[in-house]
Amino acid sequence: MQHPCVTAEMAFEGVNNYCHSEYDWSRAEENPDVMYVAMGDSTESEYKVIFRSYTGAIVNFYVDKASGNTRMVESVPALDVDTVTGTINLFDYLDKAN
Repeated sequence: MQHPCVTAEMAFEGVNNYCHSEYDWSRAEENPDVMYVAMGDSTESEYKVIFRSYTGAIVNFYVDKASGNTRMVESVPALDVDTVTGTINLFDYLDKAN
């Protein structure tokens, strides 16, 4: 199935939906600054969306603008470690009404 090109708004929405379905946000209820999803830099071919966990870990989501395929790279800045943790298809996490 051919999808339209991914917009920055779609990249943010899909990653945000994924993060809210996969991670426990209860620690952020009283202190919302400990966890967040934010847009990062983009290139001609992909968007970067950043998820920060209350643990300090950061997961960078690299969303392919053409396909919606998304690479996840977990970064632990304190240890200077980056690990590829998987892939998702952005369209699986977008509101079906769109």
